Amino acid sequence: MHIDILSVLPELLESPLNHSIMKRAQQKGLLTVRVHNLRQWAVNNQGQIDDYQYGGGAGMVMMCEPLVNAIEQLQAEGGPFDEIIYMTPDGKRFEQRDANQLSLQKRLLIICGHYKGIDERVREHFVTREISIGDFVLSGGEIPAALVVDAIGRLLPGVLNDETSALFDSFQDGLLAPPVYTRPADFRGWKVPDILLSGDPIKVADWRHDQALLRTEQRRPDMLGDE
Repeated sequence: MHIDILSVLPELLESPLNHSIMKRAQQKGLLTVRVHNLRQWAVNNQGQIDDYQYGGGAGMVMMCEPLVNAIEQLQAEGGPFDEIIYMTPDGKRFEQRDANQLSLQKRLLIICGHYKGIDERVREHFVTREISIGDFVLSGGEIPAALVVDAIGRLLPGVLNDETSALFDSFQDGLLAPPVYTRPADFRGWKVPDILLSGDPIKVADWRHDQALLRTEQRRPDMLGDE
């Protein structure tokens, strides 16, 4: 998979994308992430990529010209994008199912919003998916973009050491993940449930499903709907 990211502050993406699982994914050649400074396509020598909004009001708006020029150049160099994603507070809230869908694509572009956002004409004519990570506002779209790349990247075949691991994460089956335990089996008198020590994979699987259902009922009943 190849992901391009357009950012006003590319430095914010250096650490999240160059450590741990994302680093390994890129070293294995399973994921390529290129972060581009939008000022490469600035409209003047001063590096301008934003301007005052028509109609007045506080806050600047990211201009059409730099964004469109960047998108068209990247497409000319590498081919069309399967999705052009805009990170914005008024987008659709990002969920595991979105990560699953996007992980099946080959080429993505993510636009990190800033200021009051991007000119609406870019959204109308180029953006194919708008994503929010929650009902709050951040200083820019870099941190949300890093979260999306991480959620997608870890699903790519071969990225995780055990590929089945991601299948049992929270939200994959519509439930939160069950409790997990490791050694020692008895710590300060706090014991691991006997069923997990039984060696019976069927009983363990049933216990985990029951615990996942219970945890979801207690913590996220909204996920169960009318069930």
